[in-house]
Amino acid sequence: MFPAELNFAIPRIGITAVLDILAVSVVIYQLLQIVRGTRAAHVLTGIVAVATIYQIAVFAHLEALRSMVSSLAPYSAIAIIILFQSEIRRTLARLGRRRLLGGYQRPESTDEILLALVAMSRDRVGALIVLERDIGLRTFIESGVRLDAQISRDLLLSVFHNGTALHDGAVIIQKERISAAACFLPLSVNPTVSTKMGTRHRAGIGITEETDCLSLVVSEETGAISVAAFGHLEKDISIERVDTRIYEHFGVSRRNPTAVAGPVPAGAAAEAALRSRE
Repeated sequence: MFPAELNFAIPRIGITAVLDILAVSVVIYQLLQIVRGTRAAHVLTGIVAVATIYQIAVFAHLEALRSMVSSLAPYSAIAIIILFQSEIRRTLARLGRRRLLGGYQRPESTDEILLALVAMSRDRVGALIVLERDIGLRTFIESGVRLDAQISRDLLLSVFHNGTALHDGAVIIQKERISAAACFLPLSVNPTVSTKMGTRHRAGIGITEETDCLSLVVSEETGAISVAAFGHLEKDISIERVDTRIYEHFGVSRRNPTAVAGPVPAGAAAEAALRSRE
């Protein structure tokens, strides 16, 4: 028998308690996923360190230290909102990015975009194309030159042709239309993003950190095609892989699920394959 002071009742864990624990675990996991690899992760580490110091001060009866740390508590909520404003905005936006009824539709103009990407990759023409999904990009559209034009391969090639007035910036595609060109996008603030990346790639990642859009990037130096979504960049992929990513991002299954990542195929072969769909 255990001594009387060691006797305690073990609480019974019911279905409600299990569900409660699982819900809390999911929330904590999602929060960690959001801040992982961002500047918010370092701030969160500092907050945990301050909380740990406070608990040590209480346990060790260090009244001066406890009083100093506790005096910071009234301002902690405001500080967290200011420091985590971009992460909070991105989290709330992502919570509502899924539609309740039905899925997303693949843009009908995808083949025109893919044809333009193949040509620009072959000729090493730098480009940044952003496909809007649910979160509006009006703020970024207003930073560029409004076009409101039908999507076509020739128009995209003309916009990004080196030397034109609109080639330096992003093209934003909204509701099957080219809404604007020469748009300014926010650069990624993720410290894990390589500093060797150019402004075009960092902008392609940055806009996906704040919205649920898809960014298509063509490197001016190598001609490699990259795709960014939700703050992550997949580099140097084939045109078939780009097609797959567009299908996946807009929530529909791919018609020819045979694409694999790899070097961009020869321009003529890729263009012939894409035009055969028409």
